[in-house]
Amino acid sequence: MEISPIILEGQHVRLEPLSPAHEEALIAAAGDGELWNSTVTIVPTRATMAAYIASALEAQAQGRELPFVIISSGQIVGTTRFYSIERDHRHVEIGYTWLAASAQRTRVNTEAKLLLLTHAFEDWRCIAVGFLTDVLNQQSRTAILRLGAKQEGILRNHMIMPGGRYRDSVIFSIIEAEWPEVKARLEAKLGS
Repeated sequence: MEISPIILEGQHVRLEPLSPAHEEALIAAAGDGELWNSTVTIVPTRATMAAYIASALEAQAQGRELPFVIISSGQIVGTTRFYSIERDHRHVEIGYTWLAASAQRTRVNTEAKLLLLTHAFEDWRCIAVGFLTDVLNQQSRTAILRLGAKQEGILRNHMIMPGGRYRDSVIFSIIEAEWPEVKARLEAKLGS
């Protein structure tokens, strides 16, 4: 598995390597819907965006993460990344995904996930790709299931959220044997 910055491009979405130069555009994307007010996911504010980017890039330098900005119609509308990269086991997770309110419930997330999953299964030859979300984040849970992922279980008291709430996290996965069917379904949704 070659873990290095790469551009992934589809018909409607382009995933570019995250950089400090994206700070203002990501602040604007998060401001579309004031995403930082969510209680079920962590979206950085203007004050925390630089640290959020720096943390992702530090993890990238260590080979643990590969972060991207999500671009649609020439505009940065959010971010996503590979994380918990386990080269020896050919396993990754996809997460830290958030989209401007105007890009939610559009083909943007579907195509971004198709690009990431294709890279994971076809370039990296992963045997499994995981997704993790807050048990209370019904919108995210529904979107992950719509991708074709299967729920594996719930990690109790998995994280402490910024407000102090103990978060239970739901883990989902797609395994390599399921990938051809998942890919065909996602391509059909996109009209590819």
